[in-house]
Formats: sequence, C-alpha cells, structure tokens
Amino acid sequence: MKVLVIVDVQNDFVNGTLGTKEAEAIIEQLVNKIKSFDGIVFLTKDTHEKNYLSTQEGKKLPVEHCIRGTPGWEVESRVMEAIKEKGLDYKIIEKGTFGSLQLGEHIAKLHDTEKIEQIEFVGICTDICVISNALIVKAMLPEVPIRVDAACCAGVTPETHKAALATMKSCQIEVIND
Repeated sequence: MKVLVIVDVQNDFVNGTLGTKEAEAIIEQLVNKIKSFDGIVFLTKDTHEKNYLSTQEGKKLPVEHCIRGTPGWEVESRVMEAIKEKGLDYKIIEKGTFGSLQLGEHIAKLHDTEKIEQIEFVGICTDICVISNALIVKAMLPEVPIRVDAACCAGVTPETHKAALATMKSCQIEVIND
C-alpha cells in the first residue's frame, strides 16, 4: 500500500493571505499526481482559531491565516476535486502547529495493519510544515521508505524550499523531481 500526504494545500497558502506564485504553480502538477495515484491520501489542514494573533506563532508571524471555518482554511478546490473524482480514500488531519503527531500516529497505525510500502509527501510550505511532518513520520517509521516530490512542494521562498529539501535528504528522505 502507498500513502500520499498532502500538507496544507489550503487557499490561504495558495492564493490567499500567505499565497505565493510558487504555491500556485504546483497545483496542476499535484492534481496530475493525484489522478495517477493509487493508495490512501492524508491531507493536513493548518488550523488556527480567532485568537491566532495572541498565540506564540501569531506573535512571530502576525498574519491571520487558516482560521477555522474561513474560505482560506479550506483545501484548494482543484485538489479536493481530483481526490473525489479519482475516488481515493482520504482522511483530513487538522493541526494547530507545524508538525502533527496525530498524522504520524494514524500512519503508524495503518502500517501495523496494511504494511505501507511507501509514503510520499507533497505540499506547502516545504521549509515549515512539509519538513516537520516528514521528519515526524520518518522518526515513527524509520524502515518505511519516505520521499518528497519537490515539484509538488512550495516553500516560503525558493531558497528555503531548497534548504528544506537538502535537510530532508540528509535525514534519509528521498527527494524526487528537484
């Protein structure tokens, strides 16, 4: 069985308050990947509450984004449409911080029953949430091959995207299409 983890491909990160041209540019490639994927999909959703600006993260990044229930919090529509059209099994994991232990626990539990042969990560931002989640899952399942598709990821900047890919490579995560 294969697992595809789509990290935080939400409107606010694609074309909303924290959107970038790099994030917008990966959507078509990501949709194509979904259309050819067979396996289980996990989607993470960066999830903040209305008090975001008073949190530690909000004080360091004072830009309201991914506030629960807002249009910016929703998964980008082309991505969700591709998952539903393909009929893939999927699970959405809401996370209040960069990395999700819950995501790692769900994947580890699945591996206990289904024996995962590969986990692939894609999404936004390579240098914050993609790397955080990939490293959590790698720590929980060190013998399962994990890879990141660089062509389906976007970082805060192109430079930090490349730095995150290099860090993941050094942690024995395969990087493809870089």
